[in-house]
Amino acid sequence: MTGIIPKSKTKCVDFCGTSYYYYIIRSDLGCYMQSSNFNKGLDLTILSLHPSCQNGDHYLGDGGGYFYIIKGKSYRRVTNLTTDSSAAVYSLHPNCQGGDHYLSAFGKFYIIFQGKGTYRRTTNMNHDSDAVEYTLHPNCRNGLYYWGLPNHYYFLKPVSEWGVEYYKGTNFNKDERVAVYSVHPDVLNFLPGGLSITKGPTNGIWENIKTINNESNTPMTWQNKIIKRVGYNKEKMSQITHNWKIAMSTSAESVDLTGLIAKCQFSFSTEYGGSHVSTENESWSEATEVEEVLTFELKPNERLYIWQYKLKLGQEPVLFCRDLKIDDEPKPPSEVPLPPANT
Repeated sequence: MTGIIPKSKTKCVDFCGTSYYYYIIRSDLGCYMQSSNFNKGLDLTILSLHPSCQNGDHYLGDGGGYFYIIKGKSYRRVTNLTTDSSAAVYSLHPNCQGGDHYLSAFGKFYIIFQGKGTYRRTTNMNHDSDAVEYTLHPNCRNGLYYWGLPNHYYFLKPVSEWGVEYYKGTNFNKDERVAVYSVHPDVLNFLPGGLSITKGPTNGIWENIKTINNESNTPMTWQNKIIKRVGYNKEKMSQITHNWKIAMSTSAESVDLTGLIAKCQFSFSTEYGGSHVSTENESWSEATEVEEVLTFELKPNERLYIWQYKLKLGQEPVLFCRDLKIDDEPKPPSEVPLPPANT
């Protein structure tokens, strides 16, 4: 299966907006995407996320250029998520706590309570000023992520037969919908689960890299070098970032972003196009050929098969695992050699 992982099932991922830009926060990757248009994939820039701005429960922005990072019962307000500029921390009013989604639009803050089917509107999350609560229209309840710009709200819809779309509207209570847009593939690639839509779901396969056959009637010793490929297909993966401008700090640039994105995708459940495996102990350096000397004692007329496990993204092999499996069965092994993911 394929699908975007909703905010309710992934930590530290969120959408927000300011006067001119949309943002996708990937605190799990230590960065965020800025765009002027998710539909056309315009001005896609990847910026590093300041440590003080990471690991938020929710992120939102407003028309005045402020960003808000909510953690538990308080929130941090900054003017720049990369530099943590003008930082100030405020308590979150009890009536404003526990929301499923937060956004700012029309000069107000909106708190979505999806379970209750309501939303709260206030002019100040610290004092809960001018607060009003409304029923959330049924058509506005199933958003995966919500965000706002000064004069509109937006929410990302679950994957449908039309792909991934987001709605633009002006009233959650009456579903006053202005437009529906598709999400550009270059934006989808940055979303958790997005690679399953643009590239296809992940899958693991065993590849037979060598077959050894003793066709004689006497035992024999076989010793030889085999060549296996180990690491990840960095060249192929770099295609997903070809329209991104990477404007990150020196420390962030030292981490291969495409490798982090692929690693996350493999860890996701099959419901979201992943394989639910941990690849932390595998080599995430660029794939290279490695020689290994093997020695076997083969019985008369015995045949051995050497298998290597690799993970694919759609049809493309992405990660070539280190360990080999050797047996006398012509069918690929059935077990998965990687530990299950913690996510």
